[in-house]
Amino acid sequence: MPRFLRGALILAALASLPALLPKLAYDRPGPVALVVDGAGLRKYAQANGLSLAEALKSLRRWGVTGVAFYEEHVEDRARRGRGRYLAGELLSLLAPAAGFLSGWHYTTVPGAEEIPLPQHRVVWRGETWVGFRQDVGKVPLGPPPEIDAAYRAGFWIVYRPENHPLHPWPPRLPPQTGLYVFVGTEALGWPDRLDELAAMLQAPVALIEGVRQAGVAELARKVGGIRLFSLRGEYQLKLSPAVAAGKYVLAARERGHRVLYFRPYPRPEDTRRFLARIQAGLARAGIAPGVPEVKRYRPSRLRLLAWIGVFAGLLLYLVRLPPALAWITGFFLLLLAFGYGGAQAGPLLVALVFPVLGFLEPLRGLLRWWAALGYALAGAVVLTVLGTTPETLLGLAAFKGVGLVLVLPPFLYLLAQLPKVGWQETLARLYRHPVRLGEAALAGLLLLGLAIAFLRRGNDAPFVPGLELALRDQLQALMIRPRFKEIFGHASAVFALLGVGELPRWLVYALLAFGVIAEASILDSFAHYHTPFWVSLVRSFNGALIGLLFGLGGWLAYRGVRRWLWP
Repeated sequence: MPRFLRGALILAALASLPALLPKLAYDRPGPVALVVDGAGLRKYAQANGLSLAEALKSLRRWGVTGVAFYEEHVEDRARRGRGRYLAGELLSLLAPAAGFLSGWHYTTVPGAEEIPLPQHRVVWRGETWVGFRQDVGKVPLGPPPEIDAAYRAGFWIVYRPENHPLHPWPPRLPPQTGLYVFVGTEALGWPDRLDELAAMLQAPVALIEGVRQAGVAELARKVGGIRLFSLRGEYQLKLSPAVAAGKYVLAARERGHRVLYFRPYPRPEDTRRFLARIQAGLARAGIAPGVPEVKRYRPSRLRLLAWIGVFAGLLLYLVRLPPALAWITGFFLLLLAFGYGGAQAGPLLVALVFPVLGFLEPLRGLLRWWAALGYALAGAVVLTVLGTTPETLLGLAAFKGVGLVLVLPPFLYLLAQLPKVGWQETLARLYRHPVRLGEAALAGLLLLGLAIAFLRRGNDAPFVPGLELALRDQLQALMIRPRFKEIFGHASAVFALLGVGELPRWLVYALLAFGVIAEASILDSFAHYHTPFWVSLVRSFNGALIGLLFGLGGWLAYRGVRRWLWP
């Protein structure tokens, strides 16, 4: 039975390889647009005594291909000399007989008459002043006039409209727009007018890394979406140009972002150095600058063959368990996958079971580690084929179960170590086992390590030491950085497998459980579907190689110390 299931799993993984081709085609890098923030551009121009056109011209020489313009507010147009915005009290003092009302706010800026509020109009000195009972200074009215000049100069136009309850409707949308990047936490038209807006949009919308904007996902499904990376302005300006540039290159190279949105540094030399670093990094990665377009993904019909691998892997695990536990565990895993994972049920089953399979193979020494790595990579193919959809590629739908993938597989591995016969007595002996201080300390350290691995999952982990952050940056500059839990998990497994017969059995099992976490982390990497497949593959190989070297080095050091202390 295990041999048949093993063969079915391998054949399903091989048959799934052609279904990877659409994903590999989608993953082709570039083009990537370097887009400067319009508000930051204005500050940069003012700080250096430049006009907006002169500032854009200098940035164009340094590789910037796009510029983002914000929607203008009433007070913006007044401040830029396109009308005035004054309180009724002041106007009453200036023209007592004109009819201005105290407590009202009056303006002559173009577009204000479209604000959907009761209005009071006064003609004074040949101008019509439109009055409102409330302050409308922050009401957005439409695009600034500079858009046309930037478009004629060859820049890709990014427009940043803002949702507001008093926004004039229908909104004025510049026809030159190549991408919409909404301001704040809502899309323009949220929540009642998204369908109307989608019919007006002539360009895709941006999906901003780390920012949740209500309504954007719905618009992206209708008009298309492009992933955008940006650092908060105040945070970017605290970083050196080299460090900030490295983060932008990483986003384009390893996370599938095709719009790099930045703010200029106050000093031109810092901005030039920042942009030069980005361009050099993109060139090394083979990513061309240009205008990104919406990519379409159509999954292969061959992807259904991957389900054979899913169920073969599940059954291959269950036959290792005592029959009574196999039924219970199988029902639990299926219920968890389809009840919690939903559309990601297949990938979730793979991520829970495949990390365990290799360490259950009846192999000696490091052959078992190689088998575990092989099962993890086979699972990566199956998981990618089943989980990749247009929504997951854009980050609109995420893999469900990242925390489960780090906690359940070690438990499933330890559960499979119970003998098929007499497993109740084994559990009873474990319960009655006398606790030794050393064992308790080691067990506590292992549980602490598991808790740290769980709490520090993802890019927004609650605590990351500064030394680790610096080490991450250094490694990312040299290679596609593997995850630290993969390095230490692989090292633990190698150390344990070399120590079979010399280390206490319980310690071997505990270290191999950490090895399972490394294999689970591999599958978690591939479950970030927006990351190019080859990037996750290289990351996994780097982690396995470094972990193998660390494990071998740790074992040699252990043997040396042991011989020195106990000759």
